[in-house]
Parts: sequence; structure tokens; C-alpha cells
Amino acid sequence: MKYEFKYKNLDVESGGKNILVMNKEDAIDLNLNIMDRVEVKDHSKSQIALVELSESTIKRGEVGLFKELSSRLRLKPRQKVTIEPVPKPISTDYIKKKMDGGFLSEEEIREIIKGVMDEELSDAELAAFITAMYIRGLSNDETLYLTKAIVDSGSTLKINKKIILDKHCIGGVPGNRTTMLIVPILAAAGVIIPKTSSRAITSPAGTADTMEVLAPVSLPVSKIKKVVEKTNGCMVWGGGVNLAAADDKLIKIRHPLKMDPRGVLLASILAKKKAVGATHVLIDIPVGVGSKILNYKEAESLAKDFMDLGSKLDMNVHCITTPGYDPIGFAIGPKLEAREIMRILYGQKVSLDLIDKSLVMAGLMLEMAGVAKQGEGKKMAQEILEDGRALKKMKEIIKAQGGNPNIKPEDIKPGKYSLDIFIKEDGRIHLIHNNLISEIARIAGAPNDKGAGIYMYFEKGDKVKKGQKLMTIYAESERKLKAAKEFFQKHNVVEMDKVILENFSTETKPIVYEFGK
Repeated sequence: MKYEFKYKNLDVESGGKNILVMNKEDAIDLNLNIMDRVEVKDHSKSQIALVELSESTIKRGEVGLFKELSSRLRLKPRQKVTIEPVPKPISTDYIKKKMDGGFLSEEEIREIIKGVMDEELSDAELAAFITAMYIRGLSNDETLYLTKAIVDSGSTLKINKKIILDKHCIGGVPGNRTTMLIVPILAAAGVIIPKTSSRAITSPAGTADTMEVLAPVSLPVSKIKKVVEKTNGCMVWGGGVNLAAADDKLIKIRHPLKMDPRGVLLASILAKKKAVGATHVLIDIPVGVGSKILNYKEAESLAKDFMDLGSKLDMNVHCITTPGYDPIGFAIGPKLEAREIMRILYGQKVSLDLIDKSLVMAGLMLEMAGVAKQGEGKKMAQEILEDGRALKKMKEIIKAQGGNPNIKPEDIKPGKYSLDIFIKEDGRIHLIHNNLISEIARIAGAPNDKGAGIYMYFEKGDKVKKGQKLMTIYAESERKLKAAKEFFQKHNVVEMDKVILENFSTETKPIVYEFGK
């Protein structure tokens, strides 16, 4: 049964969902409840929407549409629309099947992903799906089906090359900006590497946030293809294009829940690699306290799953385990990290651990592509970095993506408000808590405030003396800097060993600080 209502634009965003608000009395007449589904139609277009109720904001005889739904229907003010109740999609039955411990077929998983893309599923239903996969797990076949469905949910990048490389880090380590060194090194060696990266969700900066300091990263697929064909590489925001589109919608649900079901993690990462046409992929798995993977046994198991799934997708997947117990490099936050990368490309010997890790990974990828002989990849990568070819290629990529290729490290300024933190006792850095460092940088404003973040002066294992500067916190507002300082004071961010007669004891204690401008 169809019912006619006057349309009202609510000018409120719903986070992508189709949301319609009805007067409570009208909903009772139509036997509709909160989160029931209706089809909203004008003369030529229709959308499935979820129902919310109002007792006063929406009058009887009218319906309020959130911005996304209004935009999709392109309605005019006071235009009339028809509303028709519709049953829940079949995909909700499949979600319940997974919750009950059943195994999903390829068609059932495709139907769920279709519901995700068509905005037919509520956040509660998607959360139930994520939770079911977290508790029940996914079989190898289900993981493969989910990966293929995510790939097919969006566009794919078509580049006519036999070998296309890509890499990914599973995350959890601040400052791990290896991509921005690896891409120009590989591209300078003639290797094709169309790198799509994420923006930060729980970290102080993603590669896309950092690259955006140097050049635009929200490019259409057609532009990405031109950049890659011209320069061999790119560094763009994956969420800005329609590549493996369903994954971005699932990520929005996964991260608030802090759930990373293994099958979903595997599917999420390799679907994006498949979508850009990658034939060879290197996965970085950081291991240690503060990272996602705590021990090498778990890392080895995850690596095997990545390689097995990759082979089923006709991709050559290699995995590398790396230290994940403290930040990689000294810079944390978009501008600070971009400045550090440009310093390295310009030949400055800063952040040696970041340089070494990037060269190791770039070397392995050169060997995977057959450009370097076995065991000689790192040496080739180092030569490309040190003789200026990587810098030249980075400038080409920046220009092709619409940035200023002549930008220099000193042109990149962090936030104008800063706080230096000094060490008050001699000792040795025993542990830097990655999660707390990330939280401080985010409280200071990163990644939305590009200039916010932290610059570290020491790393795990370094011997320190009283009066030395431990770190500087940067912010773009005094209020956020004050909040970051207050958080720092309340938490044991860095632990150190006490020095006794120049020998290190095994006993750790909170490090003692003093603050200064």
C-alpha cells in the first residue's frame, strides 16, 4: 500500500545511510516502527530508507529526509513523495545464519555485500554481521567469497602491465610511513606501483593524510590511471575512489567496535590490492607490545593465511615481520611525517630505522618483480635513494597528482603551538607505549589538524641524560595542546630502566619529566 507525503529537507547528515523521519502518529497508522524499511519514490526515482520517528519536528502528512537521501532523490522543497513499507532484505536472514554458527555460501555473502552497497542494512545489522564473524570466524572459503564480493562492489584499476606491485602494513605502529619512500624508489626502478592508502581512523596519520600535505590524494580512477601511466606510481586515498567500495563501509562499523575479525582483515586488505590489479604484494606485519600482533607465532599464522588467500586470487603475496614495539621514525602526525620523508629524500640521515625498514621492503619488492637479483634488492633500493632518483620520482608523482614538486622540507611547518618535554633523570628508554603516543597526537589534533603531532628525539634502547629533550608536542590550538599535556601527565607514556653504576638494571619505572615551552 502506497501513501503520499510532503517532503521536508532536514539538512542533517546520516553518515551515508538513507534515513527518513516520520511523525509518530503516521507511523502508527502505517504499522511502522523505528528502523523498519520503506521505499521512497518520486516520479522517476526511488530509494529504500530506514525509518526514524518524531513527535513534533515532523508534522503529520510530511516526511523528513536526511541529506544523503534527499541528494539521491534530488527532490525539490515541498515536493510530494510516496512511501511504501517493504520487508527486511533477505541478507538479514543470512546475517542471522552466521550469528547462529552457520557457513555462508558465495551467493549469501554477495547478497549481504549488496545490502551494504545499497544502504539497505542498518548499522545495527552490520554490527551484528561484524560481531558474528568475530565470534564465529570465517572459513577459508567464506574469506575468499567475501574478498571477491568486496572487489566486485566497486571499480577496478585497469593497467596493462604484466607485473604490478603493491604493499600494505596491517597497522598499529605510529610513524610507519614506509610507503612514501618505497613508492618513489620502486617507480624510479621502472616498477608499476599504484598505491591506494587509507586515512587515519584510530591513528594520528594514515599515508593518505601525510601525502595530502604534498599533493591532492582524492583523485578519480581515470586520473589515477594517468598518474601511474606517466610516473609508474601514485599515492592516493582509497576511500576517495570507488575501489573495493564495500570495504570502506565495513570499516566504519569495525573500528568503533574495535573488532578486526581475521577473515575480514584478510579480505579487506587483499580486496583492495586485487582492485588495483596487483600481481605481487608485500604485507608488513609489525610484532610486539603495542602493535596488533603480539608474538611471532601469531604473525606466522597470519602470514600463511595471507599467502594462501593471495594464491587463490592469483596474486603472489609475500609477508615480512618487523619490530612493532615502538614508533618507526621520530615524526608522528601528517606534516611532521611529510617533512621527515622529504628530509630523507633530500639526503638527510634522519630516522635511520625508517630508512632501513623502507630499504629492506623496497629491496624485497624489487626482487619480487624480477628487477633485482635475489639478495641484491636492498642495495639497489639504497642506490636509488642515495643518488637522487627517488627524490626526482617523488617530485614527478607530486606534480602529476596536482601538488608543488618544488616543496622542500623547510617549507613544511608543524603547528605553531608546541610543548617540549625534558628528561629529569639519567636512564635508558625501556618502552614507548604506541597506543598512548598515538592518543596524545590525536588529542593534539592529528590527523585533521595537519600540523598537529609529536616529534620524538629518542627510541627504545637509547641511553638518556637529565635535561635532554624527550619529545615535542605540536598543535594548531592552545586548547588542544593543553589537553594533550594533561593526558600525558596522567599516563605512563614512556618507561625507562634506572642506571646503576653505568650498568642497566632490569627493573623499570615511570620516566620523570619536566615541561617547557
